[in-house]
Amino acid sequence: MNKDIFTRAFEKGMRITENHLEDFKGGFPSPASVNNRYPKIENNDWTAGFYTGILWMCYEYSKKKVFYDAAMEQIKSYRYRIDHRIVVDHHDMGFIYGLSCVAAYKLTGDESAKETALLAADNLKSRFREKGQFIQAWGELDTTENYRLIIDCLLNLPILYWATDVTGDPSYRSCAEKHLKTTRKVIFRPDYSTYHTYYFNLETGQPAYGATKQGYSNESTWSRGQAWGVYGLMLNYLYVKDDTIPEEWRKVTDYFLAHLPEDKAAYWDFHFMDGKEPRDSSASAIAVCGILEAYHQGVCDKKYVEEAWDILEHLADLYAAPENDEVNGILLHSTYGRLLGDGIDECCLFGDYFYMEALMRVVKPEWRPYW
Repeated sequence: MNKDIFTRAFEKGMRITENHLEDFKGGFPSPASVNNRYPKIENNDWTAGFYTGILWMCYEYSKKKVFYDAAMEQIKSYRYRIDHRIVVDHHDMGFIYGLSCVAAYKLTGDESAKETALLAADNLKSRFREKGQFIQAWGELDTTENYRLIIDCLLNLPILYWATDVTGDPSYRSCAEKHLKTTRKVIFRPDYSTYHTYYFNLETGQPAYGATKQGYSNESTWSRGQAWGVYGLMLNYLYVKDDTIPEEWRKVTDYFLAHLPEDKAAYWDFHFMDGKEPRDSSASAIAVCGILEAYHQGVCDKKYVEEAWDILEHLADLYAAPENDEVNGILLHSTYGRLLGDGIDECCLFGDYFYMEALMRVVKPEWRPYW
């Protein structure tokens, strides 16, 4: 592993972020770029926290006040958002508030950031459904068409563990552990590929069937969903030392690695292994973070880490954005929603974040993430 490659890649991503701070002053990048440039939007999407998380990483690495000031300025908008319930009727509280407000509290001790994050944790906990024992992902609660969980939520659970740790209230952790248990029961197929979403019977709470919102088909494997499994299992294992998780993690991860093309950037769905379908480089970046976290926790051996380094080097070499005024993202060739017709072969804010987190983990092994 040539650490210099990753140091240069992180510092390039940091320069891109700094050079385009003015693009997003008073706002946030949209979830996906348009022609590799992010439009500015308000704090009203599930991806906002990824941008603030990038700012916090850049600040930790460089100690530049410009990153600190930009991140802290955004914290105010997160409080306004949760107080006024601006697009918060969903499960993505960890993505939004963990990488912004929990990070701010951990790094600065800011009490208002802590209070804001706890309000987000309360909101997430309120979506827990007793019938089925899961956190409902989207939409109006307790309706047949919305009564489902999604694999992405594995990464939103850490804000609940954190909430119990800082308040002493065990109800947050209990909610997270129950959702984790249910997810593990239904989301993995016998070959350890994953469903994106899983429905439950509204009346009985019994598991009903797997489906997809983002993937090629209900029975295919959406690559970013598989990556959420790789990283999500490890983030939960950090808090829940269930001895059955490591073996499950290895099988989920082996499936992901076995379905990568030669250049290591996943196609948007593992139904495709070659051809002209779009890639989703963000899926590969997410999986790298999961592998590096697994190694940190002693769950996997060096061969997995070497695979992660190889993926990350390919991303840095072939998929990293150039430094110019035409592009204000960091990682090219991600796909937000192929079937939604949105953000296809673009920069995606979550791809930028997880790529930078993966690089930070390699460059600064002592660094701990905000989850």
